[in-house]
Parts: sequence; structure tokens; C-alpha cells
Amino acid sequence: MAQADSWLVRLWRRTTLTQRLAFIALVPTLVTAVLLVTMLTRHQLAALHGMARNAADAIATQAATISAEPLRNMQRRELVRIAQSVVQLPHVSHVQIRAADGEILAESQAGAASRHESLTVLRDIAPRDDPHHPIGSVLVDVSLAEAIAAQRSSLRNALIALVLSLFVALVVGWQAARWISAPLRRLAAAVHRLGSGERAVAVAVTDDTEIGELQRGFNAASAALHDMHSGMERQIEQATQELARKNAALEAASVAKARFLAAASHDLRQPLYALTLFSSALAVDEHDPVRLDRIAHIQECVDALDHLFGELLDLSRLETGAMQLEIGEFPLDQVFDEVSRNFRMLAEQHGLRLVVRPTALWVRSDRTMLARILNNLVSNALRYTREGGVLVVARRRLDGNVRVDVWDTGSGIAPEHQARVFDEFYRVENPAGDRDDGPRRGLGLGLATVQRLAELLGTRVRLQSRHGRGSVFSFELPVVAARAGYDSLAAPEPPADVSGLRVLVIDDEPAILSGIRYLLRSWGCEVATAEDGAQAVEAAEDWPEPPDLVISDLRLRDGESGLDVLAALDRYYRRDGGPAFPRLLITGETRSDSLREIRAARIPVLYKPVSPQQLREAMMAAWTAARSAA
Repeated sequence: MAQADSWLVRLWRRTTLTQRLAFIALVPTLVTAVLLVTMLTRHQLAALHGMARNAADAIATQAATISAEPLRNMQRRELVRIAQSVVQLPHVSHVQIRAADGEILAESQAGAASRHESLTVLRDIAPRDDPHHPIGSVLVDVSLAEAIAAQRSSLRNALIALVLSLFVALVVGWQAARWISAPLRRLAAAVHRLGSGERAVAVAVTDDTEIGELQRGFNAASAALHDMHSGMERQIEQATQELARKNAALEAASVAKARFLAAASHDLRQPLYALTLFSSALAVDEHDPVRLDRIAHIQECVDALDHLFGELLDLSRLETGAMQLEIGEFPLDQVFDEVSRNFRMLAEQHGLRLVVRPTALWVRSDRTMLARILNNLVSNALRYTREGGVLVVARRRLDGNVRVDVWDTGSGIAPEHQARVFDEFYRVENPAGDRDDGPRRGLGLGLATVQRLAELLGTRVRLQSRHGRGSVFSFELPVVAARAGYDSLAAPEPPADVSGLRVLVIDDEPAILSGIRYLLRSWGCEVATAEDGAQAVEAAEDWPEPPDLVISDLRLRDGESGLDVLAALDRYYRRDGGPAFPRLLITGETRSDSLREIRAARIPVLYKPVSPQQLREAMMAAWTAARSAA
């Protein structure tokens, strides 16, 4: 029952308003016509049966009357004649005269009439002088065939009249329904046009009934909606202009910040680079423990400043897109060993354990960026750990990646800070767990830089931490097959021997020139210095042959470029067909246009401040590459 109701409801919902109105108009007509046809048919059928019964009663009574005397005298011939004469009457199909004991004395039948379409009447035969003592009976069958045929003809006529009346009612009802629903259909079409975005939609008011009120209400609502849309468009246009203005201001502020960071990282690194050179040179040939201790403190401060400026430089390079990926395949243990060497002594100085578990896995990534990420994470973990230590471990996952975890037993990070620790310049102040490392406390850029570097590598650093219990920073890298014949435990190569090299150094900072001259001479190099292109050419004139290496800053005084100076020296030495000389650029520049120019020149570059170890390795690499090319 419920399914039938649901089916009817769905069918009703699919009909149109005109179909519904036509159906409602047709139902009363259909019910009335059916009732009338039924009643008239029943009445006509009852009348026909009544007429047939009256005729049969009259015939049977007449036959009984005329058969009384012959039956008393047992005149069989007369009874047969009476039966034959009665059966010839209209509609009589069968006559039978019987004696009192049931014996059939006379019988006559008209043709082969069916007893199923006849009406039978039985009358007693009694003499006139003794009507209460019957002496026989007469049976008369009256045929109903003509009555039934008349009834069927009447029923066909009634059905034809019913169909015609229903057709007329349907046509009239359909036209009336369309006329009644026309205003509503026009109103629905207007609503559709209004919904599709058409402006100033209105319908004609056709009458003063409820439909007219609905039409007037729609027109008023459409006009109000048009006014509201116009007002909203004006507001949106104003908001769009304001948003464009603010976006332009934000873009200008972002460009200004990038320029500021680039300028600051360059200008501040100049004296820091000189300080690095002088502090490294002071330790050469020094044996006094007191002075060595003081030099160690100076180098520690220099390292702290290098860490802070490193954060600024990394952020500046990321902002300007200066960092370029150099994807390769290498053993993860290489980076782990570097992290262990960099921080093991620092951990021991503060009574902490640094555990870096070896791994045989190889990964596909940028080795420099990966090392920067791990160095920042381990440095951050040691900074906020007072007891216990730090664990660096790699675990292979089922999806073909390796997950690198950096665990610490430090102060942990409260839940309200965990969502923001990767934001720029955001630091969690935690006096209970934060060890005061002076300048090494950082600017709040380490984790922001880590996340940006991880995104460049196609991964993301995730944090899990419990306040007061410690933290774990994790990220994933793709694993590759290990190369055969590689020994990850091979001893580190000894420092490069650059003694005897003739080196020309070009920089517009006298302090840097003095520091690098002192450092290179302590390594056994022959050094000449210049502050610009003219001095570089003068120094070249003192060396008849090209130097073994030319080290130049990128930005020199009065807007002169180190690339132009190198090109001028190249032209000077090549005028007599001399060979090309090895060259090396050192810069604190982070602007993308300058870095693109360096990459186009295909010259090795170092970013200030450069540690003595980095400088020595880069010098040897440039000199070796030039000799191999020759």
C-alpha cells in the first residue's frame, strides 16, 4: 500500500499544472456519467424483465383458462391444438400442458430457442365451478432474446454517449485549465528568467483576483531585487578596486621586504666575512693557550652571527627564488655524518647526547638543501633540550619512501603554538626549557626556512610534540637503489693543498682584502689584491702569465660588476693567445636577476660569509677543473 501511494505521489509530481486542473475538472464529469449510465441501464433492465414477466403471466393465464374444459374431458387433440396455438404467440418459445399427476398431455415448442434466454411461468388449471381443486397445469416459456438485444443496444448507445460526453468534458476542461494556469505559467517563466540573471523582469497583471495580487507582488520583488543587485554590483566594484589597491600595496611591501633582505644580507655579510677571515687567520701558527681560547670565543661569536645571517640569507634566497634544485642520488648516511660532525661537540659541551643512527638507504633529493634542513632541525632540538639528547633516525616505509625523524627530549611545544612554529619570525618563549645561548637563540626563521626548503624538495615537515616531554620533526624522501661499490664509511679526504697557487683577489672592501690576503698567505699562496677593475688590470701586468685563480666579489664600487672585471682580465690575457684562467665568484647577493646572470656565465659561486674550509675546497675544485679542461 505504501509503495502504491509512493508511486502515485511520484506520478502526481510529474504532471503539469494544466494536467492537474484538467484532471480535477474531468473527474466529476466521469463519476456523474458513470452513475447515470449505471442507473439507467439497471432501470431499463428491470422494466424489460417486468414486461416479459407480465406478458408470460397473461399468456399462461389465458392458456390455463382455455385448457380447463378439454383437460376435464381429457380431449388430448384439443389440448395439443391449444398448445400449438399458444406457442405461435409473440415471444412464446415453449408450452407444456400437464395432468394433475404430472403427465404431459400436450407440448409444443417454437424452433430451437435457448432455455437460458427465456422466462418460465407455471399456472394451475382448475374448472370454473371448482377453482380450488386444480386438475392440471400449464407451463409457458417466454423468450428474452429480443429484450436482451434491446438492452445491449441501449447499453452501447449509453457508452457512446458517455465517451462523447467525456471527450467534450476533457476538451473543455483542458482549455479551461490552460486559461486558468496561463498567468501562473507566465509567472514561472518570469521567475526562471530572473533566476538566470535577466534584469528588470516583469509580468502583466491580468486580473484583480489572488493571481493578480501574486503578479503585482512578483513585479515589486523583481524591482527590489534589481535595485539590490545594482547596489551590490557597485559595492563589489568598490571592494574589488580596494582589494586590488591593497594587493598592490602588499605586493609592493613584499618586493620591498625582499629587496631589504637582499640588501641587508649583502651589506651585513661584508664585515662578517672579513671577521671570519681574520678569526681563522689568527689561529694560524698560534700556540698560546690563552690566545687560542680567546680566538675560539671569537670564532664562536662569528659562528653565531653566521647562523643568524644564514637564516636571513636563506629566507632572502627563498623569497627571490634564488635557490635552485640540484637533484641527485646519494647515500643518506653522507648527510647524517655531516650532521653528526657539525653538532656532536656542541652536544657534548652541554652534557647532551647526539645519536645519529647509520643507514644504508639511498635517497633522491638535493643534498645541500637536505643537509640544511637536518642542520636546522638538530640545531633547534639542541637549543631547547636541557637533559637527555637528540636522536636522528631513518625508517623505510611501505610506500617506497624513507621517513627521517629528529627526536629530542626537550621542553616540547604547547598545542597552542604547534600550528605557528613554522611561521616566519615566530618564536616560542619557554623560559623553563629554553637554554640561553646568546645570539644562537635565533630569529624564529629556522623552522620557517626548513618548511620552505622541504616544499622545494616536494615534501613537508610534520611535528608531533608533548609539552614538557619533547618533540619529533619528520619528513619523507623517495628511496632509490644503492649503487654498488660505494663505501659510505670511507675516511674523509684531507684538506685541499692550495700552497703555491698564485691567486688574484678582487673586492671593494679593504678589510676583506686584508683578511683573505692574510689567510691565503698562511696557506702558502702567492696573493695579489685589487679593489676594482683598473687595479686588477694593474696587478695582472705584474704577472706575465695568467694567475692560477682569480677570486672576485660580484658587486664592486661604483656599480662595477665582478663579471665585467673577469671579462676584462680574460681579454687582457687572451690578447697574446694565453690560456683561460680559473675563476671564482664570492657574493652576498640574493637578487634573482643577478643570480641568473651568474648562472649564465657558468662561474662557480660562494655565498658570504664563506668559511675557510669552503673557500679552500672551492679554490682547489676550480683550479682542478681548469687544468682538466686544458
